[in-house]
Amino acid sequence: MAHYTGPLLTEPTAQALLSAHKAGAGTWQGSLDLGRSDGTATLGESSWTWRDQAYPYPGKVKARTIYAWDGSAFEPVSRFSGSLIKLVPTEWGVPTFEIDGIKMLPTSKESPLDDARRKVALVEPRGKVVLDTCGGLGYFAACCLDAGVARMLSFEKNPDVLWLRTVNPWSPDPDADSAGGRLELTHGDVSERITALADASVDAILHDPPRFGIAGELYSQVFYNELARVVRRGGRLFHYTGSPNKLTTGRDVPSEVAARLEKAGFTAKPVLDGVYGTRR
Repeated sequence: MAHYTGPLLTEPTAQALLSAHKAGAGTWQGSLDLGRSDGTATLGESSWTWRDQAYPYPGKVKARTIYAWDGSAFEPVSRFSGSLIKLVPTEWGVPTFEIDGIKMLPTSKESPLDDARRKVALVEPRGKVVLDTCGGLGYFAACCLDAGVARMLSFEKNPDVLWLRTVNPWSPDPDADSAGGRLELTHGDVSERITALADASVDAILHDPPRFGIAGELYSQVFYNELARVVRRGGRLFHYTGSPNKLTTGRDVPSEVAARLEKAGFTAKPVLDGVYGTRR
């Protein structure tokens, strides 16, 4: 799918644009790609121009919403096909996304991209073949590409999440020159596709599945056995778990996951907000 190249509006950006127009300014400078870059918009009487295309001034813009131009109006970057999936702005510029109102990436303390960078560093991707089980917005992939990964095998099951990636300027484009052909993004369920991967064919694994209630198969012993099969001995793994239900039930999901990974053939322990493992 082609990547969106038009402007992206959030409530602060739209208000700044409108304020400059009302003040009689001829131009407005700022970011129209969620902080990825800065540019200049030319402000006219009834429209404004950015990258040689004219747009109407935005009407009512809601908080916690990102708007993209659909050819006739600015519409929220969201889709509903069984679940409401929405690209959501953050104070860091780099967006997160929500499924039925549940935030999919941590953003309270740092950018989701910086959060991904810390986790990617654990597997040391430079020169390696890395399996990215649940691609999401592609932040693991972006960090691996920046770190010099040799090849990235990334799977994403949800077609609406793949669409969000084409709108989000922070999501890496597999076809971009900067990717150099190293990112292989596949629309597919990794719990099924992993069986086609050869034994010991990857050097490291990044596993960031949806919560257990949505994708319990990605926390199963069967799937962990497959992870152990496809990664070489000595290969590293980071498995995001968070700490769901810890306060309400006392359940220790990271320890449960570590025990299953140990059974599969990893040396594993809780690290950061997940589990770090090494294939024995």
